[in-house]
Amino acid sequence: MSDALLKVAGLHAWYGESHVLHGIDFEVRQGELVTLLGRNGAGRTTTIKAILGLVGRRTGSIQLGGVETVTLPTNRIARLGLGYCPEERGIFSSLSCEENLLLPPKVGEGGMSVDEIYEMFPNLKERRHSQGTRLSGGEQQMLAMARILRSGARVLLLDEITEGLAPVIVQTLGRVIRALKDKGLTIILVEQNFRFAAPLADRHYVIEHGQIVATVHKHEIQSKAAMLHEFLGV
Repeated sequence: MSDALLKVAGLHAWYGESHVLHGIDFEVRQGELVTLLGRNGAGRTTTIKAILGLVGRRTGSIQLGGVETVTLPTNRIARLGLGYCPEERGIFSSLSCEENLLLPPKVGEGGMSVDEIYEMFPNLKERRHSQGTRLSGGEQQMLAMARILRSGARVLLLDEITEGLAPVIVQTLGRVIRALKDKGLTIILVEQNFRFAAPLADRHYVIEHGQIVATVHKHEIQSKAAMLHEFLGV
C-alpha cells in the first residue's frame, strides 16, 4: 500500500515498565475505515494512543501523510489532522453542550460547521444549552464525536464508541460513520461490537497480545468466520 495515508511499522509501546505493543504493523489509505479488533487487554486502545503519543514510551515508525511522527509531541501530531474520540468521552460537565462543541481548536481545514453538526446530530441541537452532566450517555458520545468533526481532522481515531449504548443510538452512530466515510474521512475504529463494525469496515486487523495476528478484508468475513470466532468469540 504505497499510497497509505497512515503507515504504522514495528510499533512498540510501554506504560512505565509494562511492554504492551510488540511490533504492530498496519496501513490505512485515505478514505478507508479499518477496525482494530480483539479482546480486552489485547492492545487495541494502546495502539491508537501510541499513534497520538499518549503512552509512556514508543518505538518504531508512524507516518502520517509521509511525515514521521514517532518522535513528535502529541500537540504536533494532532495538528497533522488527527482527531481522537476516547472511550471515556471527556465531556466537560461544567460547560454546556454547545460550549463543549466549540472548545477544541482547529487542527485542519474543512471542519464541519456547527449547523452541519446539528444537522447530523439533531439531539445535540435540542440539548445545546444543557450542561454536560445532564446529557445521556448516548448524547455524550455524539458530542465527543461531534467535537472532532468541527476540528478539521482528516483521520478519526474512535475508541469503543458503542460501549454501553442503547441499540437505537448505536444505529445512529453507524449512520453517522457511513456519512463521514462518504465524505472521504479516514477512520480507525476500536470496537468490541463486531456486528456493528463488520458492515462498516474495509478491513479488520485482529490484535492479540500486542501484535496483529490476522487481517480480514470485508469480502473475507464469511470465509474467515471460524478464525474470527476463535479470536473474538463472536
